[in-house]
Amino acid sequence: MTYSSPRKDQYRALGLSTFSFTLCFAVWTIFSIIGIRISEDLGLSNTQLGLLMATPILTGSISRLFLGIWTDRYGGRWVFGILMLVTAGCVYLLTLADTYLMLLVGALGVGLAGGSFIVGVAYTAAWFEPERQGTALGIFGAGNVGAAVTNFGAPFLLVAFGWVSTAQIYAAVLAVMGVVFILLAKEDPLASKRAGTKAKSFLEQMEPLRELRVWRFALYYFFVFGAFVALALWLPHFLIGVYGLDIKAAGIIAALYTIPASLFRILGGWMSDRYGARRVMYWTFIASVVCTFLLSYPPTEYVVHGIDGDIRFSLVVGLPLFVVLTFVLGFFMSLGKAAVYKHVPVYYPDHVGAVGGVVGMIGGLGGFVLPLTFGILNDITGIWQSCFMLMFVIVAAALMWMHYAIRSAEREEWAANQERTDLPELATPHLFYPLNKKP
Repeated sequence: MTYSSPRKDQYRALGLSTFSFTLCFAVWTIFSIIGIRISEDLGLSNTQLGLLMATPILTGSISRLFLGIWTDRYGGRWVFGILMLVTAGCVYLLTLADTYLMLLVGALGVGLAGGSFIVGVAYTAAWFEPERQGTALGIFGAGNVGAAVTNFGAPFLLVAFGWVSTAQIYAAVLAVMGVVFILLAKEDPLASKRAGTKAKSFLEQMEPLRELRVWRFALYYFFVFGAFVALALWLPHFLIGVYGLDIKAAGIIAALYTIPASLFRILGGWMSDRYGARRVMYWTFIASVVCTFLLSYPPTEYVVHGIDGDIRFSLVVGLPLFVVLTFVLGFFMSLGKAAVYKHVPVYYPDHVGAVGGVVGMIGGLGGFVLPLTFGILNDITGIWQSCFMLMFVIVAAALMWMHYAIRSAEREEWAANQERTDLPELATPHLFYPLNKKP
C-alpha cells in the first residue's frame, strides 16, 4: 500500500472527519443534559435515568460493527455523510415522544451518532502513512470533545428553550454538516483499490477476530472509552446529587473532565508514535487505578477509642479534589484511547474497519452498560461513589491482563532468542517502518 496523497488532501480529510465526529459525539451524549430535565418531568428513578442515558450508547456501539465493514467496502465519504443525515432525522423524531417508552425507542435512533467513530477512523487512517497514523487518529479522536460541547452548551439551551427545542437545534446542525461532508469530502486513496478487487465476504473480514489479542484491545477500550462515555453522561447527575450543584455548574465541571479526556487524545496519538502504544497504556492504567481508588472512597466517619476518650475524624473528597482527580483521570484516559487505536492499523492494516469496529463496539458497550449499572448500584447500595468502585475493578483487571500478556510474550521472545515485541514499533521501529532504518 502506498501513500502518495498530497498533504492538503490529508488535512482536508482529517479536518472534515474530526469536526463531523465532534458534532456526532455531542449528539450522542445529549441525554447527559436533557435527560435530567426529562427525569424531573417524568419522575424517573436512577435506574430509569441510567437506562435512558445508556440506550443511545447501545445503538452507537453495535452499529460500529457493520458501519466499519461498510466503510471498508464503500468508503467513508458516503457512509459518514448519510449517517449524519439519518441521525439528524432520528434526533428530530425524538422530540415527538411523550412517554418514557417512546423516548427509549427514539434514543436508539439517536445512538447511530456514536457509530460515526469507526467510519472516521477507517476514513482517516486511509489517508495517512503508518508512521503518522497514530497522530492523525489522535487528532480525529479528539472529537470526543463533543461531550464537553454538550455538557457546557446544552444546559444554557435547556434553560432558555427547553429540552425539545434543544434537541431540534442539535438535529438541524447535524443535518447541515451531513450535507457539507458529502459535498466537500473526497474519496479516500483506497477507493481505487476497492474498485479493482473483489469485495471480501463477511467471514473474511471477520477473520482477525479469532485472535485473542483483538479482545484484549477491546477490554482496554471498554475502560478508556466506555468508562469515559459513561462518566461523561453520569457526572452532571452525580455532581447535583453529591455536591448540590445546579445544572449549569454541574455541566461546566463535567466539561472539565470531558475536555482533557478528549483533546489530549492528540497528545496520546503523538506519544504512541514516539514512545510506543504499550508504554502509554501502562501509564494510563496505573494512573487510572490510583484515581478511581481515591474517587471511590465515600464520606466516612472514624472513631478511635483513645486513652483520654474518643477521637473522631472524617475522610471526604471535597469538590476541589474531586475536580482535580477527574481531570487527571480524563487526561490519562485520553492517552489510552489513542494508544488502543494505534494498535489496530499496525496489526490489521487491511481490516481497520472490521477490527476497529469490534474494538469500538465493545468499548461503546461499556458506555451503555456502565451508566445503567451506575444507576442500579445507586439504587441498591445508596452510595454515590459506587460508580468509581466499579471503574476501579475494571481498570485493575485490564492492567493485570495486559501485564500478563506482555510478560508471556517476552518469555517467548527470550526462549526463541528474538528481538520482537507485542507491538513492533515500541522497541524496534526499524523492523516495522523500513523508512526509519538507519544506513
